Amino acid sequence: MDFEALAGELRNLREGVAGVTGTVLAAVDGIPIIAEAAEDIDPAKISALAAADLGIARQAAEMTGKGALSQTVVFGTEGYMAVYAIGRLALMVVLGDKGLNVGRLLFESRPVIERIGAILAA
Repeated sequence: MDFEALAGELRNLREGVAGVTGTVLAAVDGIPIIAEAAEDIDPAKISALAAADLGIARQAAEMTGKGALSQTVVFGTEGYMAVYAIGRLALMVVLGDKGLNVGRLLFESRPVIERIGAILAA
């Protein structure tokens, strides 16, 4: 697995979208693969939480006939946590502060997810 390429993708997303404060890439079962986050963020806990979030949201999308899940976004009073499905085997978590432009993040994350998926598949 090309960890440098994965780290580069996460770093570029964080640097390219104002308000992104951290990123975590994990297996869909919640085991972290790589993280670019502040010291007070535990990648293992965030990965486990995101896997549960993704699993529940995926079931809700499928049960309601809304198709395959692509993402969830948690809106908090102090910021955001977006969880993106990368196929059915991985996920990406993006943490953001109150200044995060969620629309910009959604736009910029699509090609990043595709590239990460290709890196993981290689």
